[in-house]
Amino acid sequence: MKPKASHPISRRTALKSLAVSGAAGVFCSSVKAQSLGEDTKETVLGYLESLARPDGGYAWHGQQVSHLTPTMFVVGCYHLLGEQAPRKEDLIRFTWENHPQQVWGLSERRFIFDFQHIQALAWLGEDLSALKASVASLKEPRVYNKRYELNGHPYFQAEVKHFLSRKLLRLPPPAQPFVDYLDARRRANGSFNTTLAQEGGDGNILNTWWGLEALEILGRVKENQSSTIQWLQACQLPSGGFTHQPDPELGGLDDVAYTWAGLKALQMLGSSPEDSETCIEYLNALANEDGGFADRPGWLSNPMATFYALESLSILDGLKLSGIRKRTKVLPKKLPSGLNVYSMQIESHGRGSPAETVALAKALKIQLWGAKNADSGWRKKVEELAREQGVPVTFFLADEEYGSWIDIPGYGTYSHIADIMAPTTSGIGESLSGKGPVSWQTFREQRLRPLQDGQGRLNWQFGQHEEVIRVLLDDSLMRAGYSTISSFHFGNIDFTTSEPFLHRWRGQLPFIALQDAHGEEPWWFCDQTEGMRTLFLGTDPSWGSWLKALDNNWVAAVRHDYRTNYQTWMHCGSDEVAGFIQQRELDWRWWDNPSCGRPMVSLVAVKPDDGFEAARPEQGVNLRVRAAHRNTNHGLLKEPLALFEDLKVNGQVVVCEKTSVASKRSPELLEDEYHSYLMPKGSGRFTATATVRVIVTGALIRQTIDGIV
Repeated sequence: MKPKASHPISRRTALKSLAVSGAAGVFCSSVKAQSLGEDTKETVLGYLESLARPDGGYAWHGQQVSHLTPTMFVVGCYHLLGEQAPRKEDLIRFTWENHPQQVWGLSERRFIFDFQHIQALAWLGEDLSALKASVASLKEPRVYNKRYELNGHPYFQAEVKHFLSRKLLRLPPPAQPFVDYLDARRRANGSFNTTLAQEGGDGNILNTWWGLEALEILGRVKENQSSTIQWLQACQLPSGGFTHQPDPELGGLDDVAYTWAGLKALQMLGSSPEDSETCIEYLNALANEDGGFADRPGWLSNPMATFYALESLSILDGLKLSGIRKRTKVLPKKLPSGLNVYSMQIESHGRGSPAETVALAKALKIQLWGAKNADSGWRKKVEELAREQGVPVTFFLADEEYGSWIDIPGYGTYSHIADIMAPTTSGIGESLSGKGPVSWQTFREQRLRPLQDGQGRLNWQFGQHEEVIRVLLDDSLMRAGYSTISSFHFGNIDFTTSEPFLHRWRGQLPFIALQDAHGEEPWWFCDQTEGMRTLFLGTDPSWGSWLKALDNNWVAAVRHDYRTNYQTWMHCGSDEVAGFIQQRELDWRWWDNPSCGRPMVSLVAVKPDDGFEAARPEQGVNLRVRAAHRNTNHGLLKEPLALFEDLKVNGQVVVCEKTSVASKRSPELLEDEYHSYLMPKGSGRFTATATVRVIVTGALIRQTIDGIV
């Protein structure tokens, strides 16, 4: 990020623009204006401006907040079309100030965002000298976190984009360790991929293009030219589009990004696809009525696909040949009558206080509660309490099967691949956790098949390697695989901000909020339980309705909390579903809504046989009072939202004992805090009332329970 003190956002001289104009063409070359019909051009420009936001940048469709990635691709489209982006000064300011790492504290994919930041500013004619020191400081590739990729293989795209960032900044090529890294990942057929070539596995067409760009910077792009051309040409499908490698076993779909990479690589090597005419037809079929382009025919538009399609057509002179006169009309999804909006939590707490779990489900109107890695005794207890109290919540399995690994030749060996959800009443097979890396085909047969036979589904949680995720999620569209994509998460404000390419599956795979609950007690994880959830449309809040909603993409992920500055963020597969949900906001909204909201006080009568409750007495009844606090991502207490005032038993204030439990993980924070009063065995019937004071408003909030000792 450029220091603000050295960046007056006002005038840009022509001389400064000339100083960087040579660098602006690393990622693309301009399309001659006359090659694009004016009607087509205006339609595309109209689509691009539909993504403009008041903050000065550009957002994905349906999103309120701009992001660097769509902003870069929109700026790239203007560059391709030979047009100056509107509101240039605001756009420049936004781009300087909105590197995702600085805005959201996201370290994932930082070096790809570094490149996008530099490239967008280069296209905008900015002086990039303030960015040189940071990029020049990198001396060797990093080792990737082995918790996520077993062998620590660095993310190929991120490492190789370092070559391109240096070129944009007019720095010399990177040090020898980067060159050695590049060479070690080139296959004999000329392709590149994430793992070492000696480990086997074919290349990936995106990684091959990134690798060829690096070789071009080193003056070595002609090496193994003939084999590389043959490999690239073999990636073209009969549809005219390209897939990620010749004859792939997984995820062999055509895609505009693969097509773009293939065309760019062939152009760099002085060649072309074997069937250019069909490729032009394929690219034209990506044009939608809204003016944008899709990743695949019939999919929804996005700015990334629009950039790839425009440059691909310019390489083939397809813009001039076709004029894109026929555009696909994406028909609205007509919703049947009788639908309502229901709320669910996926991978919410499956441990800690059953009483408070049921109380939270009731207060927040959560109809389906996915309990993460809960044991059968805990599930039995919460189900029993919900029935006794008439709370309309159904608990289901929502487990993260830690220790599951899949190996994809050429791409690596990855964890965080087995997040399941299923009803508690059906057999779903056994986890492959701890059984060593397996192939995706084996995982699909041994884990996914019995899961689906038991009416269970698989959630995509997390990953940074775009090329790997493309293969797995595209394969899921072809055959059994992932049914959802995680967006909002306990440790990440939104995975689509750190992995923005996930937006390409909008309309194809539903987006969900995945809590991934951490910590011992649901009461101390309430920031997340309150702040995000998954909504779905159905005729009732049953598991069957949820599965039908998944099949029809009647699903939305919603977040509204301090992380979003109390703005409402939503991911939804269609405008029709989003509109339906927004029209019925009072049915599910948890803020500024008297009928649905976070409780400020918890009063639980803990008995000797309440094995899952804290402060369990040896005899009698222990009245335990907790007041609401802000919490860390791992369920530790931060600042209080309410303060304990008193506890009355049968109308009389009683003296309570305060218990504070320090966290072993973070000694400066508390793991638990409560006030308690022990009622001896034989005390008889009682009425207890706990009172807390809300810090912000000063309001007194009370909870009353009746019982017998």
